[in-house]
Amino acid sequence: MTAQISLRNVGKIYHLGEVDIRPLQDVSLDIGAGEFVAIMGASGSGKTTLMNVIGCMDRPTEGRYLLEGTEVSTLSGDELARVRNRKFGFVFQSFNLLARTAALENVELPLLYWNDLPGRERRKRAEAALARVGLSDRMGHHPSQLSGGQQQRVAIARALVNEPAIVLADEPTGNLDSASEREIVALLHELNAAGITVVLVTHNPEIGAHAKRLIRIRDGRIVEGA
Repeated sequence: MTAQISLRNVGKIYHLGEVDIRPLQDVSLDIGAGEFVAIMGASGSGKTTLMNVIGCMDRPTEGRYLLEGTEVSTLSGDELARVRNRKFGFVFQSFNLLARTAALENVELPLLYWNDLPGRERRKRAEAALARVGLSDRMGHHPSQLSGGQQQRVAIARALVNEPAIVLADEPTGNLDSASEREIVALLHELNAAGITVVLVTHNPEIGAHAKRLIRIRDGRIVEGA
C-alpha cells in the first residue's frame, strides 16, 4: 500500500555566504493515511524544517518527496500552492489570526483562493468548521475577544475549512494554559478519529505522548520511529 507521505533521502541546505546550513540530512520517512504522528526534537533539531517540507512550504534540496504517490518536489510554485491549499490544514503556535477580522472571516481565508467556490458556500463551510470546534457562538468575535484556547480552536477551524486530508500542527499548545492544552489535544484526537492524518510537531514529551507514533529527530536526522 502506497504511503500518503513518503520521503526518501531528503536533505535541505541553506547557503549563507560561504557557509552551508543543513537542517535536514538524509531523511527517509513514510506516514500512512489516518496516522497520528508526533515529530519530536529539541530546538534546532530540524523538526520545523521537516514539517515545512512535508507541508510543501519548502522544497527539499536533495532526495524525493511523494505525496499520495505524486512527486511534489519538482512541482512549480503555483502547483505547490494548490497542493498546500487543497491537501493540508496548518495550525501554528502563534495562531496567526488577523487581529481586526472576526473568527468567521479568519476561517474563510483559505477558501478565498478557490475561484470555483461561491461566497455563500465559503460562508457555509466556515460556519460548519467553527461549529466542529465548538465555537458556533463566537463567529463574530475578534481574536482579542477570545481566550488563547478559543483562538487556537479558530485556527484549527481555519485548518479544517478546506477539508484537508492532512493536518500539520507546529507546537499547537505552546502558548496555552494546561486546560486549553487538553482541549486542543482532545480536538486533534477527534480529527484523527474522523480519518484525518495528523502530524504534530512538538518538543514537549507530554504532548508527544498523545500521538500513536513518535518520530524523533536530532541534528537534522531521524533517530527513532521512521
